[in-house]
Amino acid sequence: QVQLVESGGELVQTGGSLRLSCAASGRTFSFYAMGWFRQAPGKEREFVGSISGSGGSTYYADSVKGRFVMSRDNAKNTVYLQMDSLKPEDTAVYYCAARMARYESTWPAIKDYDYWGQGTQVTVSS
Repeated sequence: QVQLVESGGELVQTGGSLRLSCAASGRTFSFYAMGWFRQAPGKEREFVGSISGSGGSTYYADSVKGRFVMSRDNAKNTVYLQMDSLKPEDTAVYYCAARMARYESTWPAIKDYDYWGQGTQVTVSS
C-alpha cells in the first residue's frame, strides 16, 4: 500500500512558477513510476507527466512540455512538479499517482495507476 500526499498548490499570477511536491509512504519508492494528473472544473482528469522509478525518464503532455518538469528524490520518497510560465488554463486540482513498474514506459492513462493522492489546488490568475 502506498499513500500519497500532495502539497504546494496555491494562487499564482500568469507567468509565475510553482513547485508541487508529492510525498509517498513506503520503503520501495524507487520501484514505483509516478505520474501527475490534473482536473479542471467541469473537465475530465488529464495526464500531465510521468517519471520512471529511477528518475531517468520523463514524459509530458504536449500542453505542458517545455514549461513543466518532473523530478524525484528517492531518498526522500518525494516527487516534484516544477511548473513555470503558468497560464490560466493550468488552473486545476493536481493529483500525483503511483504504480509499481518493473519496466519503463510512459504510463499516460489514469488506469495505469494504482494509488492516488487527494490533490492540491493550483489557481492561475489572469
